[in-house]
Amino acid sequence: MLIHDAQGRSTSPPERVGLARFQQRRAAAVWCGIIAAISVLVAGQIVAAHIHALGPLTSLFRDYAGTPKSATTPWAGFLLALVGVTTRVRVTALAAAVGLDLVFVTIRTLEGRPFTVGNGPTIVLTLLAVIAALRWTGTRRRTALHTVALGALLILATKVGEIWLDITAWTSPQVLDPYVQLADRALGSPSWLVGHALEVAGPVPLGLVRWVYFELPVAAIVVAIWQLRGVTTGLWPRHHLVRTFLTLGLIGPVFYVVFPVVGPILAFGSWGHGMELANVWPNSVPLVPASVESMPFDDFTPRNCMPSLHTAWALSLFIHSRRGPLWLRWGGAFWLVCTLVATLGLGAHYGIDLVVGAALCLTVESALRDPDRGWDRARIRLVTFGIAVFAGVLLCIRYLALPMANYPVPFGIAILGTFGALAITFYTTWFAPTRGEDVRSPAAEHADLEHR
Repeated sequence: MLIHDAQGRSTSPPERVGLARFQQRRAAAVWCGIIAAISVLVAGQIVAAHIHALGPLTSLFRDYAGTPKSATTPWAGFLLALVGVTTRVRVTALAAAVGLDLVFVTIRTLEGRPFTVGNGPTIVLTLLAVIAALRWTGTRRRTALHTVALGALLILATKVGEIWLDITAWTSPQVLDPYVQLADRALGSPSWLVGHALEVAGPVPLGLVRWVYFELPVAAIVVAIWQLRGVTTGLWPRHHLVRTFLTLGLIGPVFYVVFPVVGPILAFGSWGHGMELANVWPNSVPLVPASVESMPFDDFTPRNCMPSLHTAWALSLFIHSRRGPLWLRWGGAFWLVCTLVATLGLGAHYGIDLVVGAALCLTVESALRDPDRGWDRARIRLVTFGIAVFAGVLLCIRYLALPMANYPVPFGIAILGTFGALAITFYTTWFAPTRGEDVRSPAAEHADLEHR
């Protein structure tokens, strides 16, 4: 060993073999991920053609050469990707994206097409991936490709999510809103209360919460960029917001088909396209019927209420902002509160949707958080508890909706109490100091965060 060291060899042959195997596995995982992503996009495009909807590949092509469907998502993914490159590359790429967007905006304006942005960041993000893969080497290449992949995944997940919403309407001609509306009485029918309050408050609060609701990716990117700010120096966090966002976006929409719900403003309000049971939201809560059953709805409205992923994403944003600076913590709290108000006050969700979405968030976050800790007893207990709360509330809605409406107080206490226990367990597991552990100084917290 001393002879090898004298010759400047720092890694023994067995270690080199292990490193080579790790690199091979990582390369195989990357290629499997690329193949899986392409397969999902192609499958989504085929389904879209069958149901006459906008497919993910068509939508992606529009981001390159047409009118982007979303102005926010391409820029969000692009800004996330820029975290992994040097300042010089970052400024150059940003200038190129802005310049290209101005060209596309000018062309669309001259042709009389709608104003939007998003072509520039999509094109530059692709060029950045090609340059990093072909021209850069070592840590610089790995870091850039990692953040570019995160940004691209954010964009592609949105494209797949759009066709999935169309699939929910195609596969679920009946919706379960009558059940959810009855079960929501256990929480005091908060959508009706908040909706009426926003009407009284006027256009300014309504416009604010509406903007927060639809621009959730903006806040998510701010938190993600703060968490990933040190990656160019090798400081990768062990867990970050993008992982939770993508996992929630993968798991949550499955239940849109299992538990199809369109929301109070559609099933009981003025946006029902003639399919609503009654146009009473948010002025009056419908009377409790003698029996309950599913209701038919149109074949184009997404069944994307249960669970409330806006609540899940906003709560995960809030959780990930807790160890940031003061401005980030206040921003996370502001976005969570405004999102909760918007989900209810805009008539997009029932109150119990929010409980299920929050339970899903805490469960997913518990499964992903602090990966170095492993699956110890505390993590298993918390994830199991979260799954039980999530599934238990859904089963109560489906099979105990009438009793929940007739006996709201005990059911409301049970639901909120159980979710409160889940939240407290989550906090004590991941945030509260353990017994005998000293409360660390802000400097120590920051040093630990840099390591994480």
